[in-house]
Amino acid sequence: MDRVILHCDLNSFYASVELLSRPELRELPVAVCGDPDSRKGIILAKNEPAKRFGVQTAETIWQAKQKCADLILLPPHHHLYRDFSRVVNEIYGQYTDLVEPFGIDESWLDITGSMHLFGGDAAAIADGIRERIKRELGLTLSVGVSFNKVFAKLGSDYKKPDATTVIPPEDWQRIVWPLPVGAMLFAGPAARRALGQYGVSTIGDLAALDEALPEKLLGKMGRQLWEYANGLDRSPVRPQHEKEPVKSVGNSFTFREDLTSRPQIRRGISMLCDSVAGRLRAQGLYCGAVAVGLKDPSFKSTSRQKHLPHSTHLRGELLEAAMELIDKAWRPGTPVRLLSVTALSLTDSLETYEQTNLFAPQQREESARRENLERAVDAIRKKYGGKAITYGEAPDQVLHNGDREE
Repeated sequence: MDRVILHCDLNSFYASVELLSRPELRELPVAVCGDPDSRKGIILAKNEPAKRFGVQTAETIWQAKQKCADLILLPPHHHLYRDFSRVVNEIYGQYTDLVEPFGIDESWLDITGSMHLFGGDAAAIADGIRERIKRELGLTLSVGVSFNKVFAKLGSDYKKPDATTVIPPEDWQRIVWPLPVGAMLFAGPAARRALGQYGVSTIGDLAALDEALPEKLLGKMGRQLWEYANGLDRSPVRPQHEKEPVKSVGNSFTFREDLTSRPQIRRGISMLCDSVAGRLRAQGLYCGAVAVGLKDPSFKSTSRQKHLPHSTHLRGELLEAAMELIDKAWRPGTPVRLLSVTALSLTDSLETYEQTNLFAPQQREESARRENLERAVDAIRKKYGGKAITYGEAPDQVLHNGDREE
């Protein structure tokens, strides 16, 4: 028996929540954005009238204003978005216990085992959920209905706003294969560029490739995308209480003034490594790889990553590895507006890739000394607050902290 999966996507979520208290703005172009006076002033969400002007999420306020001079800018209220998201997912939970949030405004629902309780018609159930969310909360949904998670998400993206799209198991190729490959989950710019070299522009083009080629080009992700394109996604919908394993822990900072020297960049990287290492220790995790990212004033991004000789959750060891990557990725004198550090290949135990290094007596002593020092810093911060003690390399002027945990 085929599964029945819904993907529910709240339309223009941030903007829709803001307009609940500003109904007079509904027909005007509106965007929710970061601080217009800061360097992190970007569009976080926009309503349908703003979309018609071509306003896009993640572009700068300046770019959006070039497209729509009369664009109305509203500040975000993240506590409201979290509250609405929680209520919406509670409503979903009345239809099935298999509800998997995907970000704050999207969720998958597996209704295979419960749809008979609601009439047995998946499209009608989806329409009923949409009408209920609209009636009770004043928000609209787009819902995709299909036999796997990937196609259900394609369905919710297929027609917006406030629509239900069914991608059935007996006729999915007709709908899915003509779509651009970038419409598929996890088919990002790098994957599209690599596949584009082989004439792949649609999901059908990808499905028609020999399965070995995408894997050769993109590794495991290439094989996964090929399986998605051929309707072979079998990933389960996890219950809400079952957390997804943490795959990475990272932080990023945008600075008030561009960094132009290596000492400045090292101070920024030091603070990031301090934060990432502390979060790893708090969760009992170690990382086996580290990645750094840089963004210049024109928003051009550069990133590098490397495996570590042994897993770690120590600031000093992350800092050494991160600076090695910085020296390869950064050209001296090039201004940097944003830095990021991400811990990858996470594990809950200390793993060794180069045994001789780990068991050298001097290294063992140094690692133990660093562990004791950083645990002591953790204890002081826990008792007296995060700013009670800092490392000497911490930068003086940090404007924004963009924590992320995946």
